[in-house]
Amino acid sequence: MKKLITMMLVAVLAVMCAACSGSSGSGKYEGQTLHLYNAGEYIEDDVIKGFEKRTGANIVLDIFESNEQMYIKVANGDAYDILIPSDYMIERLMQEELLQPLQKEKLTCIKDIDPDLLARMDFDPGQQYAIPYFWGTVGIIYDTRVVDENDVVNEGYGIFANPKYKGDIYLYDSERDMFMTALKELGYSMNTESEAELNEAYELLLNIVNTMEPEIVTDEIIDNMAQARKALGIMYSGEAVYVMSENENMAFYMPDYGTNIWMDCMVIPKNAEHVDLAHEFINYVSEYEAASINSKGIGYTSPNLKVKKELSGNGGEYEGVDAYIPRMDNANDEVFHYSEKARKIMAELWAKVKIAASNA
Repeated sequence: MKKLITMMLVAVLAVMCAACSGSSGSGKYEGQTLHLYNAGEYIEDDVIKGFEKRTGANIVLDIFESNEQMYIKVANGDAYDILIPSDYMIERLMQEELLQPLQKEKLTCIKDIDPDLLARMDFDPGQQYAIPYFWGTVGIIYDTRVVDENDVVNEGYGIFANPKYKGDIYLYDSERDMFMTALKELGYSMNTESEAELNEAYELLLNIVNTMEPEIVTDEIIDNMAQARKALGIMYSGEAVYVMSENENMAFYMPDYGTNIWMDCMVIPKNAEHVDLAHEFINYVSEYEAASINSKGIGYTSPNLKVKKELSGNGGEYEGVDAYIPRMDNANDEVFHYSEKARKIMAELWAKVKIAASNA
Protein backbone atom coordinates (compact mmCIF):
# COMPACT_ATOMS: atom_id res chain seq x y z
CA MET A 1 0.00 0.00 0.00
CA LYS A 2 2.81 2.38 0.95
CA LYS A 3 4.50 1.58 -2.35
CA LEU A 4 1.29 2.40 -4.26
CA ILE A 5 0.86 5.71 -2.42
CA THR A 6 4.50 6.61 -3.09
CA MET A 7 4.08 5.88 -6.80
CA MET A 8 0.93 8.02 -6.90
CA LEU A 9 2.71 10.92 -5.19
CA VAL A 10 5.61 10.70 -7.65
CA ALA A 11 3.16 10.80 -10.55
CA VAL A 12 1.34 13.83 -9.12
CA LEU A 13 4.61 15.67 -8.51
CA ALA A 14 5.76 14.94 -12.07
CA VAL A 15 2.57 16.46 -13.46
CA MET A 16 2.93 19.49 -11.18
CA CYS A 17 6.54 20.03 -12.24
CA ALA A 18 5.64 19.80 -15.89
CA ALA A 19 2.89 22.36 -15.39
CA CYS A 20 5.23 24.77 -13.61
CA SER A 21 8.20 24.48 -15.95
CA GLY A 22 7.30 27.65 -17.83
CA SER A 23 4.77 30.44 -18.19
CA SER A 24 1.38 30.25 -19.89
CA GLY A 25 1.26 27.59 -22.57
CA SER A 26 4.11 25.59 -21.02
CA GLY A 27 4.01 21.96 -22.00
CA LYS A 28 1.26 22.46 -24.56
CA TYR A 29 3.78 21.95 -27.33
CA GLU A 30 5.99 19.48 -25.45
CA GLY A 31 7.93 17.32 -27.88
CA GLN A 32 7.29 19.54 -30.90
CA THR A 33 10.10 21.19 -32.84
CA LEU A 34 9.80 24.60 -34.46
CA HIS A 35 11.97 24.79 -37.57
CA LEU A 36 13.07 28.41 -37.96
CA TYR A 37 14.86 29.74 -41.06
CA ASN A 38 16.49 33.08 -40.36
CA ALA A 39 19.46 35.22 -41.31
CA GLY A 40 22.67 34.80 -39.32
CA GLU A 41 23.05 36.48 -35.92
CA TYR A 42 19.50 37.79 -36.17
CA ILE A 43 17.90 36.42 -33.01
CA GLU A 44 19.12 36.52 -29.41
CA ASP A 45 19.80 33.22 -27.66
CA ASP A 46 17.72 34.34 -24.69
CA VAL A 47 14.71 34.77 -26.97
CA ILE A 48 15.08 31.21 -28.20
CA LYS A 49 15.49 29.91 -24.64
CA GLY A 50 12.51 31.90 -23.42
CA PHE A 51 10.27 30.52 -26.14
CA GLU A 52 11.39 26.96 -25.43
CA LYS A 53 10.73 27.44 -21.72
CA ARG A 54 7.28 28.87 -22.33
CA THR A 55 6.09 26.27 -24.81
CA GLY A 56 8.04 23.13 -23.97
CA ALA A 57 9.00 22.94 -27.66
CA ASN A 58 12.47 23.01 -29.18
CA ILE A 59 13.73 25.38 -31.85
CA VAL A 60 15.95 24.18 -34.66
CA LEU A 61 17.52 27.23 -36.29
CA ASP A 62 18.81 27.13 -39.87
CA ILE A 63 20.73 30.11 -41.25
CA PHE A 64 20.54 31.67 -44.69
CA GLU A 65 22.97 34.19 -46.16
CA SER A 66 20.51 35.90 -48.48
CA ASN A 67 16.83 36.04 -49.33
CA GLU A 68 17.63 34.33 -52.60
CA GLN A 69 19.29 31.38 -50.85
CA MET A 70 16.26 31.08 -48.59
CA TYR A 71 13.92 31.16 -51.59
CA ILE A 72 15.68 28.29 -53.35
CA LYS A 73 15.27 25.95 -50.37
CA VAL A 74 11.64 26.89 -49.82
CA ALA A 75 10.79 26.62 -53.53
CA ASN A 76 12.39 23.17 -53.55
CA GLY A 77 10.05 22.02 -50.79
CA ASP A 78 12.28 22.15 -47.70
CA ALA A 79 9.95 22.30 -44.69
CA TYR A 80 10.12 25.13 -42.15
CA ASP A 81 7.56 26.48 -39.69
CA ILE A 82 8.74 30.09 -39.69
CA LEU A 83 10.68 32.06 -42.29
CA ILE A 84 12.03 35.59 -41.78
CA PRO A 85 12.49 37.05 -45.27
CA SER A 86 12.48 40.64 -46.51
CA ASP A 87 9.55 42.54 -47.96
CA TYR A 88 10.20 41.97 -51.67
CA MET A 89 10.86 38.27 -51.11
CA ILE A 90 7.64 37.92 -49.14
CA GLU A 91 5.87 39.39 -52.15
CA ARG A 92 7.47 36.76 -54.37
CA LEU A 93 6.58 33.92 -52.00
CA MET A 94 2.99 35.17 -51.93
CA GLN A 95 2.81 35.36 -55.72
CA GLU A 96 4.07 31.79 -56.03
CA GLU A 97 1.66 30.55 -53.32
CA LEU A 98 4.46 29.31 -51.08
CA LEU A 99 3.00 30.90 -47.93
CA GLN A 100 -0.17 30.24 -45.96
CA PRO A 101 -2.40 33.03 -44.64
CA LEU A 102 -2.04 33.88 -40.97
CA GLN A 103 -4.87 32.85 -38.67
CA LYS A 104 -5.62 36.21 -37.10
CA GLU A 105 -7.65 34.70 -34.28
CA LYS A 106 -4.43 33.09 -33.02
CA LEU A 107 -2.45 36.34 -33.05
CA THR A 108 -2.47 38.62 -30.02
CA CYS A 109 0.51 40.73 -31.06
CA ILE A 110 -0.77 43.06 -33.77
CA LYS A 111 -2.06 45.62 -31.24
CA ASP A 112 1.53 46.10 -29.96
CA ILE A 113 3.06 46.87 -33.36
CA ASP A 114 3.75 50.41 -34.55
CA PRO A 115 0.68 51.33 -36.65
CA ASP A 116 2.76 53.62 -38.89
CA LEU A 117 4.90 50.62 -39.78
CA LEU A 118 1.87 48.47 -40.55
CA ALA A 119 0.60 51.21 -42.84
CA ARG A 120 3.82 50.98 -44.91
CA MET A 121 3.37 47.26 -45.57
CA ASP A 122 1.95 47.73 -49.05
CA PHE A 123 3.55 44.45 -50.08
CA ASP A 124 1.07 42.72 -47.71
CA PRO A 125 -1.83 45.06 -46.93
CA GLY A 126 -3.69 44.07 -43.80
CA GLN A 127 -0.94 41.65 -42.74
CA GLN A 128 -2.55 38.65 -44.34
CA TYR A 129 0.74 36.75 -44.50
CA ALA A 130 3.42 38.69 -42.62
CA ILE A 131 4.11 40.23 -39.19
CA PRO A 132 7.14 42.57 -38.86
CA TYR A 133 10.23 41.19 -37.13
CA PHE A 134 12.75 44.04 -37.58
CA TRP A 135 12.78 47.07 -39.82
CA GLY A 136 14.97 49.97 -40.81
CA THR A 137 16.53 51.95 -43.61
CA VAL A 138 19.67 52.07 -45.74
CA GLY A 139 22.02 55.03 -45.54
CA ILE A 140 25.54 56.36 -45.42
CA ILE A 141 27.79 55.61 -42.44
CA TYR A 142 30.70 58.02 -42.23
CA ASP A 143 33.61 59.10 -40.06
CA THR A 144 32.98 62.68 -38.97
CA ARG A 145 36.72 63.26 -38.51
CA VAL A 146 37.38 62.57 -42.19
CA VAL A 147 34.20 63.31 -44.09
CA ASP A 148 32.80 66.82 -44.37
CA GLU A 149 29.17 66.75 -43.23
CA ASN A 150 28.30 69.27 -45.94
CA ASP A 151 29.55 66.83 -48.57
CA VAL A 152 27.23 64.13 -47.23
CA VAL A 153 24.20 66.41 -47.05
CA ASN A 154 24.78 68.10 -50.41
CA GLU A 155 25.82 65.04 -52.40
CA GLY A 156 23.86 62.20 -50.82
CA TYR A 157 24.83 58.89 -52.41
CA GLY A 158 26.82 60.88 -54.95
CA ILE A 159 29.52 61.27 -52.32
CA PHE A 160 30.79 57.82 -53.29
CA ALA A 161 32.04 59.38 -56.54
CA ASN A 162 33.75 62.31 -54.81
CA PRO A 163 37.51 62.02 -55.54
CA LYS A 164 38.23 63.53 -52.13
CA TYR A 165 37.42 60.10 -50.64
CA LYS A 166 39.06 57.88 -53.23
CA GLY A 167 40.24 54.57 -51.74
CA ASP A 168 38.40 55.29 -48.50
CA ILE A 169 34.95 53.82 -49.23
CA TYR A 170 33.01 50.61 -48.84
CA LEU A 171 30.25 49.46 -51.17
CA TYR A 172 27.83 46.76 -50.04
CA ASP A 173 27.75 43.52 -52.01
CA SER A 174 24.03 43.57 -52.79
CA GLU A 175 22.72 44.47 -56.21
CA ARG A 176 19.41 45.67 -54.79
CA ASP A 177 20.99 48.02 -52.28
CA MET A 178 23.62 49.37 -54.62
CA PHE A 179 21.22 49.89 -57.51
CA MET A 180 18.87 51.60 -55.05
CA THR A 181 21.58 54.15 -54.19
CA ALA A 182 22.35 54.80 -57.87
CA LEU A 183 18.70 55.01 -58.93
CA LYS A 184 17.89 57.43 -56.11
CA GLU A 185 20.92 59.54 -56.99
CA LEU A 186 19.59 59.74 -60.56
CA GLY A 187 16.09 60.66 -59.41
CA TYR A 188 14.45 57.35 -60.33
CA SER A 189 12.32 54.94 -58.35
CA MET A 190 14.25 52.03 -56.88
CA ASN A 191 11.37 49.85 -58.12
CA THR A 192 11.84 50.82 -61.75
CA GLU A 193 11.62 48.14 -64.44
CA SER A 194 13.01 50.46 -67.09
CA GLU A 195 16.05 48.86 -68.70
CA ALA A 196 17.29 52.30 -69.74
CA GLU A 197 17.15 53.61 -66.16
CA LEU A 198 18.81 50.49 -64.78
CA ASN A 199 21.60 50.80 -67.34
CA GLU A 200 22.07 54.43 -66.38
CA ALA A 201 22.44 53.33 -62.75
CA TYR A 202 24.91 50.66 -63.88
CA GLU A 203 27.06 53.29 -65.59
CA LEU A 204 27.09 55.34 -62.40
CA LEU A 205 28.19 52.34 -60.31
CA LEU A 206 30.75 51.34 -62.95
CA ASN A 207 32.27 54.82 -62.79
CA ILE A 208 32.64 54.49 -59.01
CA VAL A 209 34.52 51.19 -59.17
CA ASN A 210 36.71 52.43 -62.04
CA THR A 211 37.69 55.70 -60.38
CA MET A 212 37.25 55.44 -56.60
CA GLU A 213 39.01 52.19 -55.61
CA PRO A 214 36.14 50.99 -53.40
CA GLU A 215 36.15 47.79 -51.39
CA ILE A 216 33.03 45.71 -51.94
CA VAL A 217 32.10 43.94 -48.70
CA THR A 218 29.25 42.34 -46.78
CA ASP A 219 29.04 41.87 -43.00
CA GLU A 220 32.70 42.71 -42.40
CA ILE A 221 31.79 46.36 -42.95
CA ILE A 222 30.32 46.43 -39.44
CA ASP A 223 33.54 45.89 -37.50
CA ASN A 224 35.60 47.71 -40.13
CA MET A 225 33.58 50.91 -39.78
CA ALA A 226 33.44 50.57 -36.00
CA GLN A 227 37.25 50.57 -36.13
CA ALA A 228 37.27 53.43 -38.67
CA ARG A 229 39.25 51.51 -41.28
CA LYS A 230 37.59 53.57 -44.00
CA ALA A 231 35.67 56.83 -44.04
CA LEU A 232 32.45 55.96 -45.87
CA GLY A 233 30.14 53.02 -46.40
CA ILE A 234 26.66 51.92 -47.41
CA MET A 235 25.00 50.39 -44.36
CA TYR A 236 21.71 49.16 -42.92
CA SER A 237 20.43 51.28 -40.05
CA GLY A 238 20.64 48.46 -37.50
CA GLU A 239 24.29 47.89 -38.31
CA ALA A 240 24.86 51.63 -38.06
CA VAL A 241 23.35 51.55 -34.56
CA TYR A 242 26.07 49.12 -33.49
CA VAL A 243 28.85 51.07 -35.22
CA MET A 244 27.75 54.36 -33.66
CA SER A 245 27.50 52.79 -30.21
CA GLU A 246 31.06 51.48 -30.59
CA ASN A 247 32.60 54.60 -32.14
CA GLU A 248 31.34 58.08 -31.22
CA ASN A 249 32.95 59.56 -34.33
CA MET A 250 30.58 57.74 -36.67
CA ALA A 251 27.37 59.25 -38.05
CA PHE A 252 24.52 58.01 -40.25
CA TYR A 253 22.77 59.94 -43.02
CA MET A 254 19.88 59.26 -45.40
CA PRO A 255 19.61 61.50 -48.48
CA ASP A 256 16.53 63.70 -48.71
CA TYR A 257 15.83 62.44 -52.23
CA GLY A 258 15.01 59.07 -50.74
CA THR A 259 16.25 55.69 -49.65
CA ASN A 260 14.93 52.21 -48.89
CA ILE A 261 12.64 51.48 -45.95
CA TRP A 262 12.93 47.72 -45.48
CA MET A 263 11.09 45.22 -43.33
CA ASP A 264 11.96 41.68 -42.43
CA CYS A 265 8.85 39.76 -41.37
CA MET A 266 7.75 36.46 -39.91
CA VAL A 267 5.78 34.28 -42.30
CA ILE A 268 4.52 30.70 -42.27
CA PRO A 269 5.32 28.60 -45.35
CA LYS A 270 2.58 26.58 -46.96
CA ASN A 271 4.16 23.23 -45.97
CA ALA A 272 4.74 24.14 -42.29
CA GLU A 273 4.17 21.17 -39.98
CA HIS A 274 3.54 23.03 -36.71
CA VAL A 275 1.19 25.86 -37.58
CA ASP A 276 -0.14 26.54 -34.06
CA LEU A 277 3.39 26.61 -32.70
CA ALA A 278 4.40 29.01 -35.46
CA HIS A 279 1.65 31.44 -34.44
CA GLU A 280 2.80 31.09 -30.83
CA PHE A 281 6.33 32.04 -31.95
CA ILE A 282 5.08 35.13 -33.76
CA ASN A 283 3.19 36.25 -30.66
CA TYR A 284 6.11 35.58 -28.33
CA VAL A 285 8.76 37.37 -30.39
CA SER A 286 6.47 40.39 -30.78
CA GLU A 287 5.71 40.73 -27.06
CA TYR A 288 7.38 43.48 -25.03
CA GLU A 289 9.91 41.37 -23.11
CA ALA A 290 11.18 39.25 -25.99
CA ALA A 291 11.07 42.17 -28.43
CA SER A 292 13.12 44.29 -26.03
CA ILE A 293 15.75 41.57 -25.52
CA ASN A 294 15.98 41.00 -29.25
CA SER A 295 16.26 44.65 -30.22
CA LYS A 296 18.80 45.46 -27.50
CA GLY A 297 21.01 42.58 -28.56
CA ILE A 298 20.68 42.83 -32.34
CA GLY A 299 20.46 46.61 -32.70
CA TYR A 300 17.71 46.75 -35.29
CA THR A 301 14.51 48.71 -34.72
CA SER A 302 11.72 46.83 -32.99
CA PRO A 303 8.22 46.84 -34.52
CA ASN A 304 6.88 46.84 -30.93
CA LEU A 305 6.02 50.51 -30.42
CA LYS A 306 6.66 50.51 -26.67
CA VAL A 307 10.07 48.89 -27.11
CA LYS A 308 11.05 51.33 -29.87
CA LYS A 309 10.14 54.32 -27.71
CA GLU A 310 11.88 53.01 -24.61
CA LEU A 311 15.13 52.02 -26.29
CA SER A 312 15.42 55.36 -28.10
CA GLY A 313 14.11 57.50 -25.21
CA ASN A 314 15.73 58.95 -22.10
CA GLY A 315 18.00 56.36 -20.51
CA GLY A 316 17.32 53.88 -23.29
CA GLU A 317 19.91 51.59 -24.81
CA TYR A 318 20.03 53.71 -27.99
CA GLU A 319 19.29 57.18 -26.66
CA GLY A 320 20.83 59.72 -29.04
CA VAL A 321 21.58 57.11 -31.73
CA ASP A 322 19.45 58.50 -34.54
CA ALA A 323 19.99 55.46 -36.77
CA TYR A 324 17.75 53.46 -34.42
CA ILE A 325 14.68 55.49 -35.41
CA PRO A 326 14.04 55.07 -39.15
CA ARG A 327 12.33 58.09 -40.63
CA MET A 328 8.74 57.62 -41.75
CA ASP A 329 7.89 61.10 -43.04
CA ASN A 330 9.83 61.30 -46.32
CA ALA A 331 7.65 60.71 -49.37
CA ASN A 332 10.72 59.82 -51.44
CA ASP A 333 11.52 56.74 -49.34
CA GLU A 334 10.30 53.43 -50.77
CA VAL A 335 9.77 49.80 -49.87
CA PHE A 336 11.15 47.27 -52.34
CA HIS A 337 8.70 45.33 -54.49
CA TYR A 338 9.45 42.12 -56.31
CA SER A 339 10.08 42.27 -60.04
CA GLU A 340 11.60 39.30 -61.81
CA LYS A 341 12.48 41.48 -64.79
CA ALA A 342 14.36 44.04 -62.70
CA ARG A 343 15.98 41.33 -60.59
CA LYS A 344 17.55 39.65 -63.61
CA ILE A 345 18.80 42.91 -65.08
CA MET A 346 20.32 44.08 -61.79
CA ALA A 347 21.96 40.71 -61.11
CA GLU A 348 23.64 40.67 -64.54
CA LEU A 349 24.78 44.29 -64.33
CA TRP A 350 26.03 43.98 -60.74
CA ALA A 351 28.13 40.97 -61.75
CA LYS A 352 29.77 43.21 -64.37
CA VAL A 353 30.39 45.91 -61.75
CA LYS A 354 32.16 43.39 -59.49
CA ILE A 355 34.29 42.11 -62.36
CA ALA A 356 35.30 45.68 -63.16
CA ALA A 357 36.12 46.27 -59.49
CA SER A 358 38.36 43.20 -59.35
CA ASN A 359 40.21 44.36 -62.46
CA ALA A 360 40.56 47.98 -61.43
